[in-house]
Amino acid sequence: MEPSPTALRFVLLEHRWDGVHWDFMLESEGRLRTWAIDEPIAAGKILDARALDDHRLAYLDYEGPISGGRGSVARVDHGTYVACEWTAEKVRARIVGSQLVGEVLLWKNPLESSGPDGRSWKFRLGNVD
Repeated sequence: MEPSPTALRFVLLEHRWDGVHWDFMLESEGRLRTWAIDEPIAAGKILDARALDDHRLAYLDYEGPISGGRGSVARVDHGTYVACEWTAEKVRARIVGSQLVGEVLLWKNPLESSGPDGRSWKFRLGNVD
């Protein structure tokens, strides 16, 4: 995917199901690319993330129970982003939300990306220069 010159939407959802994690979602080509993060996002901290299947755009605005007994979600933050780099192994985007502002870097975990599902990633929110 080529970097986007226009702002698209993102959302961060707190997902309560068998514990709690945060779903970070970026709008892309009519879907939401999604990563599950097990810890709250803090600027500068490198966090483990798991790539999930793409989600429907409805999750940009949805809060409430998830079908199939998969818990519930609450929106923590939302806003827009501009993709600076987007490859199969790395996503770099500038986000502007009500709470989260900065450069998001997501990259495949080099130690585990050759595993059976290749879904292990890293996540970091940094400042915009």
